[in-house]
Amino acid sequence: MKQVLEFEKPVMELKEKISELKNFTADSDIDLTEEIQTLEERLAKLEQDVYGNMKPWDRVQMARHGERPTTLDYIEHLFTNFLEFHGDRLYGDDEAIVSGIAKFDGRPITVIGHQRGKDTKENLRRNFGMPHPEGYRKALRHMKQAEKFNRPIICFIDTKGAYPGKAAEERGQSEAIAKNLMEMAGITVPIICIVIGEGGSGGALALSVGDRLHMLENSTYSVISPEGAAALLWKDSTLAQKAAETMMITSYDLKKLDVIDDIISEPKGGAHRDVALQSRHIRQTIERSMKELLALPEDELLEQRWEKYKKIGAYRGDEA
Repeated sequence: MKQVLEFEKPVMELKEKISELKNFTADSDIDLTEEIQTLEERLAKLEQDVYGNMKPWDRVQMARHGERPTTLDYIEHLFTNFLEFHGDRLYGDDEAIVSGIAKFDGRPITVIGHQRGKDTKENLRRNFGMPHPEGYRKALRHMKQAEKFNRPIICFIDTKGAYPGKAAEERGQSEAIAKNLMEMAGITVPIICIVIGEGGSGGALALSVGDRLHMLENSTYSVISPEGAAALLWKDSTLAQKAAETMMITSYDLKKLDVIDDIISEPKGGAHRDVALQSRHIRQTIERSMKELLALPEDELLEQRWEKYKKIGAYRGDEA
């Protein structure tokens, strides 16, 4: 059974009604063409009203949609000759992060991304897309390998955050994230980062320091989840919707703040409605970014990356 979000129920109900009428017409001699056409026109307007005026909480729900495409889905549609690597050469492999080499339009690249599951069994195996420190160390190992062989790096971000458990902390979770931030700032090959679902906390930031940061239209990117913010601010996690309205975590908010470079449009109803179309939109953005970045000398690439992060936020000096 497909997951239907609360705000899109009127759209789904009207689609079902149209489908029922079409089936009835096919099985009988009654012509309902005019009625169906009227309902389809009403559906087009309703879809525009619903999906064209989504609130921040609606986008949070869309970013978390159980059928939303994952890193491996996009790898299948965007790249060829993908070869996945495993392990951090220190502790073990973390399946919450996928990492490997592939070809994009014939060019060798390194692709890294958070990976959540599509069902309960896979989510348990992938730890619900929340990496342990070995996941971040695996990612960094392959980034350094990409640098050695002059391969551009593409990162897909989709996590609620790094795993906060005791074992992860014992194995150096904060150090692993901090090292990724430091090392990514100085990697000498282009890094293109794309938020495809939830971009939560340091767990997302550890794959997000790059030359270009793009977001899918209905993804989110923030220092904390709306539930976490509500629990901290108002001691009530059920006020998550209120928190989402004030946190400025949507792609449109972050574009206005110049935190991200581009918003990648989604099909009506979300990326899961048409993965092939969504992949084409992502491909166009990667092609454009790759062309711009590959034209830069190494020193200019690093200088522009440094300037990009220096310009984020507003600064006010102490007055004498």
